[in-house]
Amino acid sequence: MYTSDRPTFVNIWKKGTVEQYSPIPYVATLLNCMMWVVYGLPLVHPHSMLVITINGTGTAIELVYITLFLLYSAGATRRKVMLLLAGEIAFVAGVAALVLATAHTYERRSMIIGILCVLFGIGMYAAPLSVMKLVVQTKSVEYMPLSLSLASLVNGICWTAYALIKFDLYITVRNYNQLFL
Repeated sequence: MYTSDRPTFVNIWKKGTVEQYSPIPYVATLLNCMMWVVYGLPLVHPHSMLVITINGTGTAIELVYITLFLLYSAGATRRKVMLLLAGEIAFVAGVAALVLATAHTYERRSMIIGILCVLFGIGMYAAPLSVMKLVVQTKSVEYMPLSLSLASLVNGICWTAYALIKFDLYITVRNYNQLFL
């Protein structure tokens, strides 16, 4: 799923500009990935190495996308993305520190981080809707990649199957929303 936007960023790199592409889906995906990495930590939700590896990879890929977005954007857009990025990193670090310091059981930590992950997962899958106004105005889906939508659907099916096998409520709820958003 994370590499489905590669053609978009190849296009940005070739043209040397972000044009009308919105940074919101990439920033939202980064926040979602970072929170799921925290969820998968052994101190939060033991035996979740798959959650850590998949979302750790997603975090790295999204950081590359955001770096390219920063390189090829200018002015207010660049400042906005930098502020969002700094805010996200501070937020995730703060939540992780707070939960690890105050919640003293795995169940409590998993519940707190899991609920946040579900909320941010919904945000991540709703973020491409920020482009809808542009799609309606221009009557073109050029800035709303089909590959991302298809990859999201397949990703949701795979993670739902995994969640049902592991009986993980938070992953199940997140992916149920993904399939229907």
